[in-house]
Amino acid sequence: FCASPVCSPARASILTGQMPSQHGVQDFLRAGNSTILPEDGKTIQYLEGRKTYTEILADNGYEVALSGKWHIGDSATPQAGFSYWNVHTTGSGDYYDAPMFTDGELYTSDGYFSDVITNNAISYLDDQKASDRPFSMNVHYTAPHAPWGREQHPNELYDDYFENCPFETVRWDPIHPNHLLKEGSSGSVGSTTEERRKLLSGYFAAITAMDENIGRLLDWLEANELRENTLIVFTADNGMSMGHHGIWGKGNGTYPANMFDTAVKVPTIISRPGHVPEQHVERNLLSHYDIFPTILDYVRLGYLIGDIRDSLLGTSFAGILDGDPQLGDRPVVVFDEYGPTRMIRTQSLKYVHRYPDGPNEFYDLANDPNETVNAIDDIAFRSIIRNMNKQLQEWFDRYTEPERDGSKQEVKGRGQLDLVGGEEQAFAQDITFMRDL
Repeated sequence: FCASPVCSPARASILTGQMPSQHGVQDFLRAGNSTILPEDGKTIQYLEGRKTYTEILADNGYEVALSGKWHIGDSATPQAGFSYWNVHTTGSGDYYDAPMFTDGELYTSDGYFSDVITNNAISYLDDQKASDRPFSMNVHYTAPHAPWGREQHPNELYDDYFENCPFETVRWDPIHPNHLLKEGSSGSVGSTTEERRKLLSGYFAAITAMDENIGRLLDWLEANELRENTLIVFTADNGMSMGHHGIWGKGNGTYPANMFDTAVKVPTIISRPGHVPEQHVERNLLSHYDIFPTILDYVRLGYLIGDIRDSLLGTSFAGILDGDPQLGDRPVVVFDEYGPTRMIRTQSLKYVHRYPDGPNEFYDLANDPNETVNAIDDIAFRSIIRNMNKQLQEWFDRYTEPERDGSKQEVKGRGQLDLVGGEEQAFAQDITFMRDL
């Protein structure tokens, strides 16, 4: 599970092991990433003063590199321990001729962006082959983020999906009543068969191109006899509804924000042949905030967490990666937040609480895995809902930093403009519902 169902907060949580109500990144960063856009005017290092696991790696002999998406502020300046820095200026956009920063210099990339990200990563790895230092290569694709038009992706991939794939297994529901209008949209997103096929063709073309590029990275590791000595972690910053629940978007596809599984569940594959058990499917509930302690434990640096341990939320699952099937005292719930919307989830139950006055949601996932019936008013679940609400409140009360408390922020899913708690309005408020068109 992600820690927040939108890019920037989720990415900040992976790096810091904290929730948005701690690190303060509570929406996608619409400003502060660079000064090349008129609405920016300044850059902001949103994680300044926050310890990241990549910094700990860098401080202990690792070459830490980033190719692709950063989107946590000030894209021109290497941060968080990264010594190699070749990143998108804002976080996403056109797949061709993407603007990028490296060594503080702005340039326009040449080619399809997923290819560019991979090319840069492989070039860096080639340069490091002679080094005896271990590396942490962070390859962050923007795919499969929009845009999904045919002109944005390799035409042969797009056309193959559009012409030959019926998308029968992709759920398609009537447009959600709280669906927000996307900037530049006509308001008819996914509402006809033709429009749906266009969107899904671009989405899956982006995924296929990314998959092919990951194969190139694996081939490089094999060719350089590093595959068995490299831990590979594949995940995504958030989920995505592609017509599911009538939503074409993430947690901010609606207002109030949604916490459907399609938004908060993320793929996670971890591989190291001969070391990490193959074909093992882990059924425990794991979260992005578990990655910080897990990575450091796996490389035997967990003891360095030190004085920030009390601010970390996660539990290491490095034991699983070492072949121990027992996690021991594993939490049986995961938590999520997006501004004033918070979630607590077990294997079979989900409670969503919205501050200050709702509407709240409860799903009996064992009998309703697709979350089609909000059972918040079902008397049979009254005691369970009360207990889950209590557990949710206590957990966030324990970890929330009061000045960054997301439950008190006006997060509308339209973007974060500044640091929380400053003199400026921190969150954009320009929402338009599709139903109002």
